[in-house]
Amino acid sequence: MDRQSTPPSPLATIAVVGLGTMGTGIAEVLAVAGREVIGIDISEAAARTAVTALEAATARSVTRERLTEQERQDVLSRFRTFTDLQAAAHADLVIEVVPEDYALKQQVFTALDAIVRPDTVLATGTNALSVTRLAAESLRPERVVGLHFFNPAPAMKLVEVVSSVLTAPPVVEAVTTLARDLGKEPVTAGDRPGFVADGLLFGYLNQAAAMFEAKYASREDIDAAMRLGCGLPMGPLALLDLIGVDTARTVLEAMYAASGDRLHAPAPVLGHLAEAGLTGRKSGRGFYTYEAPGSAVTVPDARTPAADAAAAAGRPVSTVGVAGSGTMAGGIAQVFAQAGYDVVLAARSQEKADAAKAAIAKSLDRAVSRGRLTEEARTGTLARITPAGSLEAFAEVDLAVEAVAEDLGVKQELFAALDKICKPGAVLATTTSSLPVIACARATSRPQDVIGMHFFNPAPAMKLVEVVRTVLTADDVHATVRAVCAKVRKHAVDCGDRAGFIVNALLFPYLNNAIKMVEEHYASLDEIDAAMKLGAGYPMGPFELLDVVGLDVSLAIEKVLHKEFRDPGLAPSPLLEHLVAAGCLGRKTGRGFREYARR
Repeated sequence: MDRQSTPPSPLATIAVVGLGTMGTGIAEVLAVAGREVIGIDISEAAARTAVTALEAATARSVTRERLTEQERQDVLSRFRTFTDLQAAAHADLVIEVVPEDYALKQQVFTALDAIVRPDTVLATGTNALSVTRLAAESLRPERVVGLHFFNPAPAMKLVEVVSSVLTAPPVVEAVTTLARDLGKEPVTAGDRPGFVADGLLFGYLNQAAAMFEAKYASREDIDAAMRLGCGLPMGPLALLDLIGVDTARTVLEAMYAASGDRLHAPAPVLGHLAEAGLTGRKSGRGFYTYEAPGSAVTVPDARTPAADAAAAAGRPVSTVGVAGSGTMAGGIAQVFAQAGYDVVLAARSQEKADAAKAAIAKSLDRAVSRGRLTEEARTGTLARITPAGSLEAFAEVDLAVEAVAEDLGVKQELFAALDKICKPGAVLATTTSSLPVIACARATSRPQDVIGMHFFNPAPAMKLVEVVRTVLTADDVHATVRAVCAKVRKHAVDCGDRAGFIVNALLFPYLNNAIKMVEEHYASLDEIDAAMKLGAGYPMGPFELLDVVGLDVSLAIEKVLHKEFRDPGLAPSPLLEHLVAAGCLGRKTGRGFREYARR
């Protein structure tokens, strides 16, 4: 058949094959948008459940005044269910949403070939299997397309429209127009496992599973770190449970088969859980344990940290020294002073220290003007900060926190100085985000007193602190820092001393993979950013975030990760290296992946 011969129909009548959670959600979106919807499932119980779910969803919409009662009845009348594929005979579009099994999907497409009209569009909802392969084995390959909705379909705005080399352009245009008519944001993509959003998301989820499996950090700390450190709606392990551990493993197997990238090879724990039937929320147990299959409510299990676990006694802390005069140093000093600590803020000169305190005063003034802080609290906070032009002022501090340049030589020199200046028993902390804490510790004669306290920027607003123990860190030093974090109202997560800790070790490979997508001309900056914000609920797309962080900073972190883990998949993207070499560092220079107006 000539690919350009027959324009597609307006897609007014649509069949949805497979009435699980996703199929039911898609059916709801279509019916609410005015389409006639034919729901098909071999299970009568699934069909009944789909009808009940639509009734409940539309009833909620009436209660929330999003629909009138008459509109609700119209929606319900547009949704009919059947248990036989023959019901799709007169559909303009058929969307299959059966389980991610190629043989099953191929069986559905073969049956549909004998049932539907020659001009009917056939769409697969797969996010892992080859659209091209399904199309090639169909009698109408030019009319087969991928239409990947995201869960929950009524709420998520993204729809990936996936064409194979065989798909007719008018078919792509028709389903793209449909997606827009449904109030969705369509992103077009070529046929490769995971497409855009899942192609980036599942690599990150896999790394998180591997991090948990290696016992580097607890499941609670991994999830909290990514929620609080990156503003993500869910932690990666909780998200794996929601998606389904078995589904994630299937997607990753397909991605690895296509890419050969070891970062896509499913972490063994995914296979172990799937084989044991511990597939996540749907089974009642995965990385977490739930009160019942299908429930979102977690219950304590053998891995749950004991609330009353006895901890080592910490050291008393009343005075804190913060070394540095930049934004991060000032923010950390503000955090400690607001929590009631006396703070010595030391810079390389008295003038720099005074300027840093003045910047803190402006920050506090903004908080007062926005009603977040009283004038009395502002005054008290500033009174507790003493600027100093030399580290000698740290002689009596109980906790010294360095927040100087991210350069190992600079930090080692500073720690050697702290070793000579600070009193015995003082805790020495580094805020490094990528350098080895042990290298700072070995610059002193008391490595047992050294620990990592990785605050996130802006320190007054961000709730997370990664507490990084080296192999030499004393238990009471760890306990001291945990107690201090609690007092300054930060959420502390524990991790070992290795490159990237939790957040950067998971975040930057994801950012690097996004750059590789652009290098390979698979998707544009805008498409990738939109996919991650709309499909994964991320607060910023990867290229927005890279330009905010700074491309030079990002490259440095990616080089550290690559050097430590020696994985080819972690090698920094050449495009990133080229942009940094050209001085395009992001917002701070006015140009990175995008251009910005000069201030």
